[in-house]
Amino acid sequence: MSIIKDDVIRPIANFPLDIWGDQFLVFNQQQEQDGVEQMIKDLKEEVSREILTMMDIPIQHANLLKLIDSIQRLGVAYYFEYEINQALQHIFDAYGDNWTGANASLWLRLLRQQGFFVSSDVFNQYKDKDGVFKESLKNDVPLLLELYEATFIRVPGEVMLDEALAFTRTCLGDIANDPVMRNSYVFTEIKEALKKPLHKRLPRLEALRYIPFYEQQASRNESLLKLAKLGFNLLQSLHKKELSQVCMWWKDYDLPNNLPYARNRPVECYFWALAVYFEPHYSVSRVFLARFLMLQTLFDDTYDAYGTYEELEKFTEAIERWSATPSDELPENMKLIYRILMNLFGEMEETLSKEGKSFHLNYIKEAMIKYIQSYMVEAKWINEGYIPTMEENLKVTYISIGYKCAFIAGLAAMGNVITHDSFKWALSDPPLVAACCRYCRTMDDVVTYKAEKERHHVASGIECYMKQYGVSEQESYELFSRKVEDAWIELNGEFIACKDVKLPITMRVISFARSMEVLYKNKDHYTNVGELINPIKSLLVDPVMI
Repeated sequence: MSIIKDDVIRPIANFPLDIWGDQFLVFNQQQEQDGVEQMIKDLKEEVSREILTMMDIPIQHANLLKLIDSIQRLGVAYYFEYEINQALQHIFDAYGDNWTGANASLWLRLLRQQGFFVSSDVFNQYKDKDGVFKESLKNDVPLLLELYEATFIRVPGEVMLDEALAFTRTCLGDIANDPVMRNSYVFTEIKEALKKPLHKRLPRLEALRYIPFYEQQASRNESLLKLAKLGFNLLQSLHKKELSQVCMWWKDYDLPNNLPYARNRPVECYFWALAVYFEPHYSVSRVFLARFLMLQTLFDDTYDAYGTYEELEKFTEAIERWSATPSDELPENMKLIYRILMNLFGEMEETLSKEGKSFHLNYIKEAMIKYIQSYMVEAKWINEGYIPTMEENLKVTYISIGYKCAFIAGLAAMGNVITHDSFKWALSDPPLVAACCRYCRTMDDVVTYKAEKERHHVASGIECYMKQYGVSEQESYELFSRKVEDAWIELNGEFIACKDVKLPITMRVISFARSMEVLYKNKDHYTNVGELINPIKSLLVDPVMI
């Protein structure tokens, strides 16, 4: 709705207030690091030797895949990036598409997650002579679960895995509804899988979920289990320290008083950055991305829920000029946002200059200006009461969703893996990044449509589709809901097809998409924080019991 403020009609949204207060401002070191780090070093060496030993024994390759899967699900794959890559490359070179070992589903999922496109024809072994999945499979719950999980890394047009998903989803649904199964150890696994498949989960949250489950398995690796617990708490300590720094930086600007119309979400933005970069060696990127997401929120709310058209024109022009100081023509609140932008880039320039990489900021600045210009196009549409075509809408809103800009910003401090070519690739609208933006844009349209419709807001994709094709609101809404899943499959295809970009970079794109599954699944949890409270506390407050 629109509200008169200072004799000006403004589209104030009345966003919910921050719920965390100052509880993350102070960081208290609670454990002795030296002894823990030595234990972790010893455990890492033990598990590493096991991976490399199993790699050289063909009859152990199926068990090697299980070990790698456990390492990844326990959240400690960053300790073994070299070993895992070496092992999966070895398996791909040895077998190609002709996997002959047990658990074909796990083989396909792990290799595709690593960027190796192996064929799903391996699942023909699960079909009868009529091309239908065998009835006997319905009694093999572990196999059903693994096959189900593998289907979520399928690519467009992959009929085999489309059929496998329909079959396994039905079978697992029947098992989940069987009262006899409620006390079974796999019951919870089935319910969790049907709710959110493994490929869409955030690794850090999956580690918390999986550690107690793994602890109950008779086949557990004790060294790996201990490493997972110690590693989780050690990394959590770093995350707490970073969050304290982020909150102190943000508090200096006193946003609740200076920009009361905007969402004040420093903790949620750090959680968001953590979803994209949780590994310890990405600390600088994580903190910068958290601050950048906070700044993007201010831009979003200023363009969507505060500024007049004339003010936004001046604001856009000021950012396009990118001068050291804000224009005197800007309102005081926009001057503050401009200063935050300049300060953030100035601080990051100091950091990157030490590594000879300050040029990275030129690419981020370019992405930032295009991002702000997309907001101005939307402001023009609102001002003119214009509902664009679907083509016009997508061209602008896949940029204004902010994911491309945030992704490019997050590359800034990833180290030597990032080069000029990395940024040029990201800025060129590559199919992988475009697919991620479409996925995020479509999900955002679905979950925010009704709330945004109630206030003065640019027409969503759902409204544009309704007007262009003359369909009902319900038809358009249902179509967009289906498009979310289609967009994920497209994202898988582009990820696997993206051969010329290093895996640490392409995996950030997948991580951004996964973050939507927590922040925007079924509801805008970023704005209405309630359902984020437990995930945030579990990652940033409560340690794992050793």
